[in-house]
Parts: sequence; structure tokens; C-alpha cells
Amino acid sequence: MPSDSTPQQPGQPETQAHGHVPDQTAAQAPAPTDGHGSGRRLGLALAALGVVYGDIGTSPLYAVKECFHGPHAVPLSAVNIMGVLSLILWSLIIVVSVKYVVFMLRADNKGEGGVFALLSLLSAKNDTTSRAGKAVFVFMAMFGAALLYGDGIITPAISVLSAMEGLGVATDAAQPFIVPGTCLVLVSLFMVQKHGTARIGRIFGPVMILWFAALAALGLAEVVREPAVLAALNPWYAARFFMENHLHGMVVLGSVILCITGGEALYADMGHFGRGPIRLSWCAMVMPALMLNYFGQGALLLSRPETAFNPFYALVPETLLYPMVALATAATVIASQAMISGVYSLTQQAVQLGFCPRIRIVNTSAQTKGQIYLPGVNTALMFACLGLVLAFRSSSGLAAAYGIAVTIDMTISSLFFFLIARMLWGWSLWKALPLVALFLLFDLSFLGSNLLKVTDGGWFTLTVAALIMTAMATWRQGKAALGRQFQSMGLPIELFLQSLTAGTPPLRVPGTGVFMSVSPTGTPITLLHHYKHNKVLHEQVLLLSVGSADTPFVPAAERIAVTALDHGFFRITARYGFMQTPSVPEILRLARARGIHADMSDTSFYLGRESLLTSGPSKMMRWRKSLFAFMSRNAWNATTFFGIPPGRVVELGTQVEL
Repeated sequence: MPSDSTPQQPGQPETQAHGHVPDQTAAQAPAPTDGHGSGRRLGLALAALGVVYGDIGTSPLYAVKECFHGPHAVPLSAVNIMGVLSLILWSLIIVVSVKYVVFMLRADNKGEGGVFALLSLLSAKNDTTSRAGKAVFVFMAMFGAALLYGDGIITPAISVLSAMEGLGVATDAAQPFIVPGTCLVLVSLFMVQKHGTARIGRIFGPVMILWFAALAALGLAEVVREPAVLAALNPWYAARFFMENHLHGMVVLGSVILCITGGEALYADMGHFGRGPIRLSWCAMVMPALMLNYFGQGALLLSRPETAFNPFYALVPETLLYPMVALATAATVIASQAMISGVYSLTQQAVQLGFCPRIRIVNTSAQTKGQIYLPGVNTALMFACLGLVLAFRSSSGLAAAYGIAVTIDMTISSLFFFLIARMLWGWSLWKALPLVALFLLFDLSFLGSNLLKVTDGGWFTLTVAALIMTAMATWRQGKAALGRQFQSMGLPIELFLQSLTAGTPPLRVPGTGVFMSVSPTGTPITLLHHYKHNKVLHEQVLLLSVGSADTPFVPAAERIAVTALDHGFFRITARYGFMQTPSVPEILRLARARGIHADMSDTSFYLGRESLLTSGPSKMMRWRKSLFAFMSRNAWNATTFFGIPPGRVVELGTQVEL
């Protein structure tokens, strides 16, 4: 765990091979949307099909089924069928097309999306915001992020399970193999994550082209037979649905939300591919295919109501049923990738912004920024998904747990959008309010309907979110308390330098000593301890602090600042964006241009390792202090984290009362 001697401010991700990172200037370019050739844009659009749109692209497997089959189903009347179709259509148009694809993709932090990117953007641009206002921003971001983690557990489980249930449609003999087969597919999915989203996207992209083409073809064939279903384009059918079903209609609305799950992942994954390819994929293929398939399922229900138990597979000709199950399974594996990639990006941002301890983060692409792999998070997600499948054992059981996280996240993103439109874009109230009111009309309606299903499974997502949010808040508060403790133990650097000449000058030994510190002011605790016990100093002493910026990427030319002090002391302050990887060797290379010459073979790095005691003056509850101490002990090794050669490191321990 970083201390005054380990510059986790508040922590940055680490690369794979011993932390050595080449200059990342090439990876700091704006998101790969603009300024690239059409071939590159089309390639990213294809990869986006396999990563970003997998989740929402497989919703036809279960969205319509949950409305007309199961404990909360509505009767299969023409009014209800047309009403559900109208709700699905306008949800796709307003929530996904208008809110996310058109507007939310504009609300990026230099190419990065997600609640933490929005939080850092608002924090950087609004220094005048009150302390209470900033606390509300932080709470909203933590809650939204925690819910997205819950969503990331449920999405792979329900997607793959719903596809495998097609075997039960084909033959009853396959029923016992559905759950074991789902677990096998999920294990395989998580095992390939180490190859990176770029490679996975190139493999999954062509499969998703075939999937969306199949969706469109199956739906179109049925719409041609029953063209009257296209009347559901009229929103009057949605209004009439609620007039006919009253409160029951609100319950069913909790199943309609399944058609737009994946919208938040679309926004969180923006840094992987950029807004241009994501918009191209949606408009050219995803939206048309989804609309045709949903209308096809509705047309089938109008003519053959007995197919309500699984209208998606009922669209498939009998001879193509097994190939379609195989294709659907492949597509749902890909659907899971959208949430997995989103959780990776979210975790990296949480580490950088001080909501999570240091963890191992592997950069899987040297060409495209944002493509990462988190081994620890990957393993945790895998076991959580397997446990969920074994506990619920059916997609209908999971459906109740699925919607609540999505709806709360969408509500939070709408509120953040309003703040950005007003505070950063300078929109007038009359311009921002009607648009956000439209977004919230859908978000709050979906949220209200899903709150009715908390006891049916929604409790799981809320429980996961509560646990993760508690951990985030504990880490953030614990870091602040620890920082105050180190500040009280510190000494102004001016007084320390004056003490060097007050008596006998200290012995100076050849080489460079680097003392790492969270704070860019004061004297590092490790330096005080080293000088107190060893009575010697290096000829050149560097006080190094690594901080996190409120932007995704900081250019190399702006990454470090050097201040010359007396007696051969220099203070170096380095800043990395919340999507960048820090590297101490890289910092020393950049410092050469500022007059600092430090030979790695003749440089010693002094890091602190503190033992936390829970008997200190902090106002945190005892159990939260213990949780913070546990998280600190299990944070990723600082030496590897910052890319420091292990043989050049000296660790100095200290006990701190929290």
C-alpha cells in the first residue's frame, strides 16, 4: 500500500512486464474515432460489433419472452402485443439512439466515457462547486460504478444461459445439460480475456455480423407475413397498453427494459473504439436488425400465440434450430464481452481516481489506448457468474435481477449529462431541461417498474452494489485519513534543508537517491527516517511525487515538473491521466531534458511500507479501519507497479495509527 513514501495518488495501473513502459505518447492520441482513415474506422466499427453491441444485440433472446411468459406476463391480446412492441421500439429510439449514441457520446472526457470519466470532468472544470455538491457528485459516481459491477456479473450469466435454453426448445433430452453447458461456455470466455479486446473484437466481429444478419432475416420473414405489426411504430399503442393494464403494465415495463440493457456499457466502452465507429455500427447494422427481429417476434405472436414460451426460437425454421442455438451461444458469449470490457475500464479509472487500491492492469495493445486486461477482476467475475448460474438456473430467474442496475445507472447518467450541459457546455436551462426531462421520463419509469421486482431477484444487484460501494468509500476515506496522518508527521522541506547546515554537514555518497512521496510538498517520511538512522545522503536527492490528472491522458511534454532546491535536492512532480500507466524509469528519462541526470545503475529508490493500526484518532468506524488495512495489505506491489528495478529498491517500514 502506498504511503507518504509510495506515490499512489491515488493509485495507477501497472503494466505486464516488470512495469517497464515505453513512452506512451503514441497511445495518448484522441480516441480512435477521428483522424484515422476509413479502413481503420471500418475495422474499429467491426470490432465494436463484437465488444460494444454484444449485450444489447442478444436481448431479443429473452426480452419479448419475459413480457408474455412467466409470473409477470400480460395476456396475449393484440393490444398488449402491439403495446409492448411500441414500448420496445421507442425505448431503443429515445434511450439508446438519442440519449447515448447522439448525446452521451459527446459527453466524454478526452475520448473516455463512464461515470468516473464524467466525475473527473466535472471536478476539473468546476472548482467553485460547494463541498456538499462535490460529495453528491462522488456519491452518484460510486453508486453508478458499483451497480455496473453488479450488471457485469449478471450479463454473462443471463446471456449465455438464455442461448443454451434453446436446446430445451429443440429437445427435452437436452434440459439437464443446459446449466453445465452454460458454466463451460462462461469458463472458456473468461479464459480468453488475456488476449485483449482488440484480438477478441476481430474474432467476434464477423460472428456478430452473421448474428445481426440472422436477426434481421428471421424478423423480416415474419413481418412480410404479418405487415400489420408495423403499426406499432405509432406511440399511441404504448399509451394504450398502460390504459389497458394499469399497474400490471408497469410490472411488464420492468421486462421491456431488457431490450436496452447494454446502453450503459456502450458509453463506458467508448475509450476502446471511439464514438465514430460506435455510431457507425449502431446506425448501419445494430438498430435495423434489432427492430426487424422484435417486430418479427410480435408478428409471430399475433398469428401464433402458443409460441410465447420462447418467441425468438419459434422464428427459426426447424431445420436451422441447432445451428441457430450454436450461433446464439456464440453471440451471447460475445454479449458478455461488452460488460467485461466496461468493468475493466471502470476499474482502471477507479484506481486512478482513488476509489480502489493498486491492482495489476495489463495493456494488451500498443496501438490503441484503453485496451486492457485485469487478471484479478477477470477471475472474480468468472466465479461470481458461475455462482449466479448455479443459484438461479434459468434466464427467467435472472431477469428480475437484471433490470434494476441498468435503470439506476441510466438515471445517474442523465443527471450527469444535465450537469455537463449546464456547467461545461453552457446550455441554457430551457435548452437542457426538456431533453433531460425526456431522458428521465424513460429512466424513472423503468426504475419504478424494476423496484417492484426487488424481492424477485433485484436484491442481488443491490447487495453487490452496496458491498462494492462500501469498499470504494472506505478506501477513499481511509486514504484521506492516512494522508492527514502523514501530513502531521511531516516537516517542511525548507526546515530540513536548513538543518543540514546547522551543524556538521552530512556525509554525501556518490549516486542518486530517489525518495517517493504522495505529497508534492514537505519532506518525505522515508527521507526523514533514512537520514535519522543512516546519517548519510546521496550527492543528488530527488523527491518524486506521482499524481493523477482529471483527464484521461497527459502528453509527455506536460507530464513532469522539476524544481531545483538547495544542497543537490530536486523535487519532481509527475502527472498521469486516469487511463495511463505510470513508469518511474520513464519519468527519469523525461527529467534528463530538465537537467536531471540519474544513471539507473547508480540510483537507489526509497519506498515506505507502513503497518496500519486501527487504534488511531480517525473518525472511521473500527470495522472500516480493519477493511482499509486489509485492502492496503493486498494492494499491488509498489516496486512492480511503478516499474522500478527490484534490485534498486530500499523499503523502510513504519507503523501508523489510523
